[in-house]
Amino acid sequence: MAEYPMKRIINLSIITIVFISSSFGQIPDRKQYTATRIITAPVINGLLDDEAWKSGTWAGDFTQNQPYSGRPESQKTEFSILFDDDNLYVAIKAHDTSPDSIVNRLTRRDQQDGDLVGIIIDSFHDLRTGFLFGVSSTGVKYDHMLTNDGQNEDPSWDPNWWVKTSINREGWIAEMKIPFSQVRFEKNSGDVWGIDVGRVLYRKNETTYWQHIPKDASGLMHLFGELRGLERIKPRKIFDVTPYGLARTESFQAIPENPFLALGKQSSLNGGIDAKIGITNNLTMDLTINPDFGQVEADPSEVNLSAYETFFSEKRPFFIEGSNITAFGIGIGDGDVGNDNLFYSRRIGRHPQGYADLKNGWNASVPDQSTILGAAKLTGKTKNGLSIGFVEALTAQMREEIDTVGGRIYKTVEPLTNYLVGRVQKDINNGNTLIGGIFTSTNRQLDANVSNLMHKAAYTGGFDFTQYFQDKNWMFNLNTAFSLVNGSRKAIENTQRSSAHYFQRPDNSYSVLDTNRTSLAGSGGRIQILKLNGHWNFMSATTWKTPGFETNDLGYIREADQILSVLWAQYNQYEPGWIYRKYNINWDIYSIWNFGGINNSKGFEWNANMDLKNFWSIYAGGALRGNNLDQTILRGGPVMKTPGNIYGHFGFTTDNRKNLVFNASVNTTLGFQKCSGNLSYNAGISYKPTNWLVLSFNPGFSKSFSELQYVTSVNVQNMEKYIFASIERKTIITSFRVNLNLSPNLTVQYWGQPFFATGGYYNYKSITNPKAARYGDRFRTFLPDQINVNGDSYTVNENADGMNDYSFNRMDFNVQDFLSNLVIRWEYNPGSSVFLVWSQTRSSSSTSPNLDLFNDLGNLFSTVDNKPHNVFLIKFSCRFGLK
Repeated sequence: MAEYPMKRIINLSIITIVFISSSFGQIPDRKQYTATRIITAPVINGLLDDEAWKSGTWAGDFTQNQPYSGRPESQKTEFSILFDDDNLYVAIKAHDTSPDSIVNRLTRRDQQDGDLVGIIIDSFHDLRTGFLFGVSSTGVKYDHMLTNDGQNEDPSWDPNWWVKTSINREGWIAEMKIPFSQVRFEKNSGDVWGIDVGRVLYRKNETTYWQHIPKDASGLMHLFGELRGLERIKPRKIFDVTPYGLARTESFQAIPENPFLALGKQSSLNGGIDAKIGITNNLTMDLTINPDFGQVEADPSEVNLSAYETFFSEKRPFFIEGSNITAFGIGIGDGDVGNDNLFYSRRIGRHPQGYADLKNGWNASVPDQSTILGAAKLTGKTKNGLSIGFVEALTAQMREEIDTVGGRIYKTVEPLTNYLVGRVQKDINNGNTLIGGIFTSTNRQLDANVSNLMHKAAYTGGFDFTQYFQDKNWMFNLNTAFSLVNGSRKAIENTQRSSAHYFQRPDNSYSVLDTNRTSLAGSGGRIQILKLNGHWNFMSATTWKTPGFETNDLGYIREADQILSVLWAQYNQYEPGWIYRKYNINWDIYSIWNFGGINNSKGFEWNANMDLKNFWSIYAGGALRGNNLDQTILRGGPVMKTPGNIYGHFGFTTDNRKNLVFNASVNTTLGFQKCSGNLSYNAGISYKPTNWLVLSFNPGFSKSFSELQYVTSVNVQNMEKYIFASIERKTIITSFRVNLNLSPNLTVQYWGQPFFATGGYYNYKSITNPKAARYGDRFRTFLPDQINVNGDSYTVNENADGMNDYSFNRMDFNVQDFLSNLVIRWEYNPGSSVFLVWSQTRSSSSTSPNLDLFNDLGNLFSTVDNKPHNVFLIKFSCRFGLK
């Protein structure tokens, strides 16, 4: 039976290939522009008052991308490009017949909120990669790296370049100086570069390009115009070194009996070095030694009652920049399945996985995260179309310091670990064919304290193939991957028993638990066909992960032993009409199997989005999910039949160009057999009292009920019993932000998030017949005389003979958190910054399942019993290098 799901993959792949049919999109005539060499460089002041600009050629005649694709621009735009041996100079005149209507707002870097112009340079001329240098009318930089023909954007790419803007009676001007060291190209490759210049006229939501990009185009760079005249330029290797120094002080609740917390405060000094070095003309190495990310916003609070690890997005700049190059996804879309990837950079510098058992009277100092001793990243692309991405990082051995009253001992909680990621991809056939591969490794120096908790070594690898058809309007993609982990018998047994695998399931006949294993191997992959352009888009895809596929040492998977097949379609209406500016609606059907040939679940989903002519947007969606054969709900127990559900959501956002913006949404889920339900509300208000201040407030409330919440499992007379309960949960989570932008280079940002979550368990029950045809026969709810509360635990006497059969802990919870972060950032020179940071964490909890907001607020913000954990730091960095 295990072969049956693999046949489904092969059959689906054959079926999807026949979906390829003719597309009639035409590539617009390709424009050309010739840059002018100059001797005397202009002064970058945003005025264009230098003689140099009189020698260049001015080009215009822009075309709308939206709202009316193909129509002429409503406001004239012109640009000119000059160059010398070291820099490219770009001037853009954004003419405006109503200059007092220019939306002129200050924001943080890479945040668009106002009129914008920019130039995108494909210096590789590979028709896939672009470097965007954009700027708002207030002079705020908007720079992104674009890859995969514009399908992927990397806003964390922050090159060092110069730009000034000014507003006059004819509109506004942007004047740029872009060092050749900030873009990558080969020697003698300046004969032809890809180029496009764009403009956003914010008050009309109008986007225009010099080289027309149709709204229904499948990509960007393959449609670009051409920049000529740079034949004599030479690549400039970047060499930037940025040392930093940091002073940090903390205050927290003093605990006199704990020697590590007795003072209630601590201070430290730290320092490190970041560097960006051009290894060749088009390969750049980023280095960081003893990095610090104290200015990075904290992860949001949550109460996770599932067996799965929460996926958190990466926020650290070193790992964000260029992450699209090292990514190797084997998932589909977003959410749980879409996160599957061979490289999940949050593994590097993670919270220590080990722990020490403390005896009565002992105290411990436990590190919050693993120290990154150093990391290196090599990225780039050769003239022959070979993209390269390598990341290597070394994290320190982390030890828990334990005060045993009679002395101090140290135990390892995270070993010295080396992480390596190598990714290559080759473009051939003018970028229409892509062939690549990836290899990752995790190697740990284990000792007796952690050898049974984690793998000694873990390896993954993969191969990917992508073929575009019909002027890149159709795409076929295949990603395949393997994994291998090595470790002690106990470590590998833990992996087999983990929530990603559950080999111990008693009805699992095809991936049996083997406690003598010292290694585990598996494979996974994704195959898909997509139609990318036009009014109709289609996708047919299948992903698979064998039972032994394990990538969680350096990658991320939520669940192995899974085959997911999806058929998806979307209709797009790009041109305005009736009440809308544009809209789309999509739907899909899916089916999930395991490698035992069991169809675990299937369902139907749909989503719709519409932008209205008043610049509001509305969206809605829903899903119908059939009854499941859930192989994880009993957490290592047999498969259980669970009812399906119906889901729906609706939301809207008002005109985001206005000073006052509202948004609201509602989501609801109703389980069949009345087994579960969820209702959540989210809202948001954003207010811009001035062009340099934004205030936002986003409250949310959810209430949910489930009749089948896992509590624990107990062994009674060599029989495993699975204890569940009904649960009612309430959650309030609110975030508020203040963005104060004093200049393009000086910003103040505050973020705060109060969080309240309660859960009340009741109607405890034992699973009796998990596959019974009738839902109510699958479990038996304990009668009042069978279960008793005994302090913080329950005792169960199933046969009412007066003898307790087993017990388990009381699970009710009431959690309150408050997280906040204040960051003042001054970039006093490109690449050189000063950060002032204040972070505060407050936490409180109880076992009361009742949500009492005002009382909980009082407990959370009590200065007597709940002193906050405050962190203050100042970080100074100074860039040295080539300009």
